[in-house]
Amino acid sequence: MEITAAMVKELRERSGAGMMECKKALTQNNGDVDASIEWLRKQGLAKADKKADRVAAEGRIALAQSGGNGVLVEINSETDFVAKDENFLKFADEAAQTALKSGARDAEALKAAKTSH
Repeated sequence: MEITAAMVKELRERSGAGMMECKKALTQNNGDVDASIEWLRKQGLAKADKKADRVAAEGRIALAQSGGNGVLVEINSETDFVAKDENFLKFADEAAQTALKSGARDAEALKAAKTSH
């Protein structure tokens, strides 16, 4: 089956995957978009497993305080390049603010907390 640009575009919009990944997924699944989405999901899980053992030795510690309460949040990354990025720094600050406002005492509680964004 011929994989068209429209098929790749549809898969990209539905999955958020890159163009070449979408084309490969469609090729592997004979143009079936739904099967390609499942294939991409499985590929993503495989990539996550490969990265699970990698050390995230860089990062930032963010502080938030209000009144008599305060929190410290440590956010890690694999590279100092990421740790110095403006978006990463903003994320760390927002995580600290969320932990403070929600009263989260550990990472699981912070993951479950609602953010203001």
